[in-house]
Amino acid sequence: MSSINAEYEIRRFEPVAPGEPGYPEAAAWDRAVSFGFHEERSTDERMQESIARSRVDRAVYTGAYQTGQPAPHSLGTEVPVATFGSQPSTLNIGFGRLLDAHLITGVTVRTSHRRRGLLRRMMTEDLALAKAKGITIAALTASEASIYGRFGFGVATSEQSITVDTGAKFQLNHVPVGTVEVADPTVLLELAPQVFARLHGEQPGSIGRQEFYRQLAAGATSREGGPDAKVKAALHYGPDGTGDGAVDGYVSYRFCGWDKTPATMEIVDLVAATSAAYLELWEYLAAIDLVERVTWNEAPVQNPLNWALTDPRCVKASNPRDMIWLRILDVRGALEARHFAADGTLVLTVTDGLGFTAGTFSLEVQGGTARVTASDATPDLELDIAALSSIYLGAVNPVSLAAAGTVREHTEGAAFLAARLFAVERPAHCLTHF
Repeated sequence: MSSINAEYEIRRFEPVAPGEPGYPEAAAWDRAVSFGFHEERSTDERMQESIARSRVDRAVYTGAYQTGQPAPHSLGTEVPVATFGSQPSTLNIGFGRLLDAHLITGVTVRTSHRRRGLLRRMMTEDLALAKAKGITIAALTASEASIYGRFGFGVATSEQSITVDTGAKFQLNHVPVGTVEVADPTVLLELAPQVFARLHGEQPGSIGRQEFYRQLAAGATSREGGPDAKVKAALHYGPDGTGDGAVDGYVSYRFCGWDKTPATMEIVDLVAATSAAYLELWEYLAAIDLVERVTWNEAPVQNPLNWALTDPRCVKASNPRDMIWLRILDVRGALEARHFAADGTLVLTVTDGLGFTAGTFSLEVQGGTARVTASDATPDLELDIAALSSIYLGAVNPVSLAAAGTVREHTEGAAFLAARLFAVERPAHCLTHF
C-alpha cells in the first residue's frame, strides 16, 4: 500500500527472507531503524537474524521515501527517511482476559526530514488500518515522552530499575514451596515461551512477547546483538516438581565482571508465573557465592520483593519511568471487552484529535460486565482518549488525572467511581519491550 505527495512516498511491506525479491528493501529499512536509534551498523548476519525475527512476529514495515533526487553524496532514495513498524500481539486487560493489540515499534524520522508531517501521516494511516481490521487498542513504548500524547496515546504501565543488596541483611519472610535448579540456558529456547504464557494469562498489563525474548533469555542473542556466552539460567519448579508444568519460573542472568565493585549480577530476564516462584528466584539470586548485588532494569513499581524482605532497604529503586503507552481505537469495543471490579454507571465524553473515537458514551456495569451505548446526557467525566487509555488497565488513578486537569469531573465523585470500576486484580506490569 502506498500514498504519494510531491516529496515522499509512504510504502508498507512485509519483510522477506534473504534472496527473495524485496529483501534489499527490508535490509535498508532495518539499517534506517538502527541509524535512528544510534546503534552501530549491523553485520549482514545480524540483519538477517533481525529480519527473520520480524517475520516470525508477523511484522509490517512502513517507510517514507524521497521521490525526488537526493542531495549529492547523501543516502540514496532506497533508504527510508522515516520508519514505522507494527505487529500483532495480545494485551492482558485484567481478570485473565486477553485482547488483540496492535503494537507499534521502530519509529524514526531522519533529522533532516523532520517537521514535514511524516510521523503524523504514518501514524494516522497505520491506526486507521488497524481500526478497520477490528483492532480495538494499539500500544507502544516511547523513547521520548513528549511525542505520542498528541496521537491519543496515554501511559498505562510503568517500570523501574532496582539494585538489591544480597549480603547478610537479605532475609525473606517466606517459606519456600518449590525448588530452584541451575540449567543450561539453551533450555529456555523451549521453556521461556511456556512459562511466559502462564504469566501472560494472569498479569494485567502483560503484552505477548516477540521471538527476540526467548533468544535473549537463552543467551542466543543479546540487546547489543549476537550471542551472549555470559548468560546463565536457573529454573523454578513448583510444589509438585513433576510434570510438564513443573517449571513455573526462570531467571537468566550474567556476571558483570570482577572489575565492578561490589561484585554484581545483572538480571537478563526474570519471569515467574506464581508469587512463590518470584520470591524463590530472588532467594536463589541472593545466595549466589561471591556476589553482593543484583540489578534488574524491568522491575515492577509495586514490587512484592520489598514487602517480603525483613529489611526492605535492601532494595534501592531508581529511574521510575513510563513503560506501555496505550491508544484505544474503539471505545465501545475496548470497554465491553473488560471485566470491571465494581458496578456503576458513568457518562463519558471522549475527545480525540485524530477523530477515531470521539463521542459521549454511557458506561453501565452490572456484575462486572459493561454495556456501552452512545449518549446525549450530560457527562460525568470529560477526557481525552489518551486519558481514557491511561486508566484502562487500572494503573493510573483517574482521581490523580482529575487533580491534574487532564480529566474534567462534572459530577462530584465520578473520578473516584471510575477508579473503582477500572481497578484490576493485581498491579498492572509489563515485561515486554518492543
